[in-house]
Amino acid sequence: MSQDQTLLLVDDNEDNLYTLSLRLKREGYSHIVTAGNGREALERLQAQPFDLVLLDIMMPELNGYEVLAAMKSDARLRHIPVIMISAVDEIDSVTRCIEQGAEDYLSKPFNPVLLRARVGACLEKKRLRDQEVQHVEELAELNRTLEQRVRDQVAQLDNLGRLKRFFSPQLAEMIVAGGADDPLKTHRREVTVVFLDLRGFTAFAETSEPEEIMGVLGEYHAAMGKLILEHEGTLERFTGDGLMIFFNDPVVVPNPVERAVRMAVAMRGRVEELQGAWRKRDYGLGFGIGIAQGYATIGAIGFEGRRDYGAIGTVTNLAARLCGEATDGQILVSSRVATAAEGFADAPEVGSLTLKGLSRPVRTFNIGELQSALTMA
Repeated sequence: MSQDQTLLLVDDNEDNLYTLSLRLKREGYSHIVTAGNGREALERLQAQPFDLVLLDIMMPELNGYEVLAAMKSDARLRHIPVIMISAVDEIDSVTRCIEQGAEDYLSKPFNPVLLRARVGACLEKKRLRDQEVQHVEELAELNRTLEQRVRDQVAQLDNLGRLKRFFSPQLAEMIVAGGADDPLKTHRREVTVVFLDLRGFTAFAETSEPEEIMGVLGEYHAAMGKLILEHEGTLERFTGDGLMIFFNDPVVVPNPVERAVRMAVAMRGRVEELQGAWRKRDYGLGFGIGIAQGYATIGAIGFEGRRDYGAIGTVTNLAARLCGEATDGQILVSSRVATAAEGFADAPEVGSLTLKGLSRPVRTFNIGELQSALTMA
């Protein structure tokens, strides 16, 4: 039988140490260290780990009582099992030692059967305790890991909630999971920008009660917001009845123009449904959209404590001006958007418009009906 535990034998009698060491080696215990007195025993215990101590009671310098007391007062040593070595007439002393924390005792001369049984039992108890300590430590580490994961997930949820103010849930989750670059860092990208607002809203607001205005805006924003999310657009801002959405940022998406156009057509249809109810309440509200494609500088704008996600560039100004020119039901687009929409939408030209802030007239097209099935994926 092979044993890999380390035993410390403490006795001032060299014959006893030799006999005990020899018997334990015959039992298969090969890792045996000896000490000739109590002080030397404590030095050994501080120098290396042990699984069991066999400790004589009567020794010079430090006796067995004192060594046992020192071990039990030391957090590193108190869990090492101790078997007291005693003469036949020292049973009262052994009882005292066991009351102070010793595990068992062996009488001199050593009985091989008792030696094997008591050493084996103490080492098994030590093994089980070490296993329990290991499990407790592993559980504590798991708890620490779990707590950190919870903190990380709470932080992710906070980030997700913040990002969902700007992006579709799919894109926000991708950003938090590390599937997209930091969207709030300033960057330049080609985007398709959509502006939309209600025609006649200013006059409506001047002549209506605040509750009526908020009711209309609530219906309108809810309907438009649902379509923005369905088409995975990024809501840049909304100001009253006006909304700005762009596609292809923060994550590049397939066919951003098609997404924008299909969303705009769906919005036009949904607002027509809302207009039926609005007309019954004598609300004279129309709806117009402008769409442009081009490069913009995008990132966080604002100040500490209040930041928004914004896009700056001629493309945003163009989409806003096209929206301003659109009559009720029109979706006015630039020539780039009209060209990209040729395969799936009717887009007759309405002429060249002179738009505020743009030095040259802009060829403008109006999106009619969609011609083909969805190809965004």
